[in-house]
Amino acid sequence: MTNTTTIKTIAETLGISISTVSRALQNNPRIGIKTRELVQKTAVQLNYLPNQASHLLRKKSTRIIGIMVPTLNEEFFCQIIDAVEEVVREKGYYLQIFQSKDIETRQLEGLNHFKYLRVEGVLVSLAAETSKIEAVSDLEKFGIPVVYFDRVPRNKMVHKIKSNVDLGTKEAIEFLRGKGVEKLAFINGPSLLDTSDDRLNGYLRGVMTYNLKTSPNMIKSTDLSEKSVADALPTILNEKPDAIFTFNDYIALYAMEACKKKGIKPNKDVLFVSYGNLPFTKYMDNPPMASVEQYPEKIGKEAANIMLERLGEKDTEPVQILVDTKLIIH
Repeated sequence: MTNTTTIKTIAETLGISISTVSRALQNNPRIGIKTRELVQKTAVQLNYLPNQASHLLRKKSTRIIGIMVPTLNEEFFCQIIDAVEEVVREKGYYLQIFQSKDIETRQLEGLNHFKYLRVEGVLVSLAAETSKIEAVSDLEKFGIPVVYFDRVPRNKMVHKIKSNVDLGTKEAIEFLRGKGVEKLAFINGPSLLDTSDDRLNGYLRGVMTYNLKTSPNMIKSTDLSEKSVADALPTILNEKPDAIFTFNDYIALYAMEACKKKGIKPNKDVLFVSYGNLPFTKYMDNPPMASVEQYPEKIGKEAANIMLERLGEKDTEPVQILVDTKLIIH
């Protein structure tokens, strides 16, 4: 779909002059701040492409690929970015990175930023707050292909790659059962995430398969913050679980620290397993007993290759890849 919004369109919409709109879009101090904000907000709403982006569009190639991640604080996403960059640079492309910090409005801001830059394509791992993906999929209307990775849309025929956590989850619960665990709790991520669904479903299947005890009080969702984990833990501990399975290594770390403050010894009084197997765990005196390796480097390389294929052929059929996982015992 060709975008037809121009400076004149914005001017007519707001009932102001074209020159005022032009200056406002360039943040010219001669235009009042309220007018500038109104013009810029309207430009976003009307999907206006600034002159720079329009110029790049005429050139047909910016050689820039955007990548949206929830956070740069997690090694998992940094490893994916590193792998993506390694692949695309070999083909003459460069990365533009934006982090949503798991906030949907920031994610939208980043998508608009990519659109204005007229990037060649966008790789997206959805923010935890994401309630709908229309803002992301709308990039396709501007000829910007999208590939989702790790945190992908539910039940959508789109180009995506994520971890197949089933095998690793089964191995983790089998490992715990071998340690004599009978009651297994679970600290999950945000309920809106497809990755949280995958982990929860695997946990529930494992509990049934190995005849373990659980209850609603032993299954908690969090927003992935240390505070939300600490808030969820007392209810879980009241059920006296033998072990706790967590959404990722960071959640395990937060929960283990909270246990210590309550005089509970992690991996002695209550065992811990997690997802991720991130490098930082090898520097811990007492890491989770085991962690499910998700192979972020492979996810990044596969996502980059899917994008490169899309750039070469705009109308490819949706590619959906699952990367197998494996339990690593520490």
